[in-house]
Amino acid sequence: MKSVCLVTGSSGLIGSESVEFFKDKFDTVVGIDNDMRAYFFGKGASTEWNANKLMNNIDNFEHHSIDIRNVEDLDQLFGKYGKAIELIVHTAAQPSHDWAAKEPFTDFSVNATGTLNLLEMTRKHCPEATFIFTSTNKVYGDTPNYLPLVELEKRWEIDESHPYYKEGIDENMTIDQSKHSLFGASKVAADVLVQEYGKYFNMNTGIFRGGCLTGPNHSGAQLHGFLSYLMKCAMTGDKYTIFGYEGKQVRDNIHSWDLVNMFWHFHQNPRQGEVYNAGGGRFSNCSMAEAIEMCEEITGKKMNYEYSETNRIGDHIWWISDVSKFKKHYPGWNHTYNVHDILTQIHTAFAERTSA
Repeated sequence: MKSVCLVTGSSGLIGSESVEFFKDKFDTVVGIDNDMRAYFFGKGASTEWNANKLMNNIDNFEHHSIDIRNVEDLDQLFGKYGKAIELIVHTAAQPSHDWAAKEPFTDFSVNATGTLNLLEMTRKHCPEATFIFTSTNKVYGDTPNYLPLVELEKRWEIDESHPYYKEGIDENMTIDQSKHSLFGASKVAADVLVQEYGKYFNMNTGIFRGGCLTGPNHSGAQLHGFLSYLMKCAMTGDKYTIFGYEGKQVRDNIHSWDLVNMFWHFHQNPRQGEVYNAGGGRFSNCSMAEAIEMCEEITGKKMNYEYSETNRIGDHIWWISDVSKFKKHYPGWNHTYNVHDILTQIHTAFAERTSA
């Protein structure tokens, strides 16, 4: 029986990286993507270019424009491959705090109900498969903002005496009693569902709570895609807006390849309903101010930016993921790309796309 890897959101950042990564590891890679990113964020954020690139360049890739909310279409596709499906990488999502508040029904139906649909299709057609879910650190809500933070010249940092100082925030932080944004709430629902299918139905499910996921294939927009959109503005001269915290808010940034490599390690020895924080950790993180300085250094141009005192609702002041649990379970994995590497790759890829 031929082996199949099924990827949702296959034209997006993590989805397309998964297609590229797994094309040599499975007989067929099946992609599901109906370019809802263009609906969420406008034509400039469309992933159609990436879908075409994958279809043109990868012989064993199949693209299906299916909405993950459509159970009939999913049932037909899963039924076609059945138990040949060995790995599902679920990356399709509505990914923005701000956008979720505009259309809560759409946000929840995509993020929560769409995930439930995929879990049920997996249980029905290929229950032995590994199911990987790209969750988010936003499931912790604004709880990280109540940590003992210290303001430095260019960034916020956690007090050196705190247990999180060395490695970052671990999976034991509560996801309860905090302000999540509606996006965070819909991802919590999906996150817990994936855990439950692992623990209740004994399915191989892994939940990866991402920090800032990034890389050269990101179609960055103002509402989603921090480093990608920042570099785009640095190159085009478009005005970038910093929202609150004096531009000192800190994010860890994990390259899409490093994240998908985590998926591969998990798939080779899967667990049931396991949760991992997945970010750049202490290896790859920056504040907004530090990222702007790096963009100016890479492009050789001063950025055009403005500052707004109003921070995004539920936004984190400081986030660094502790990935030591994953490293303990899968000691063969480690980070490859830091923030400067990532920004350089984004700059090169954006230059190539705009000159083509």
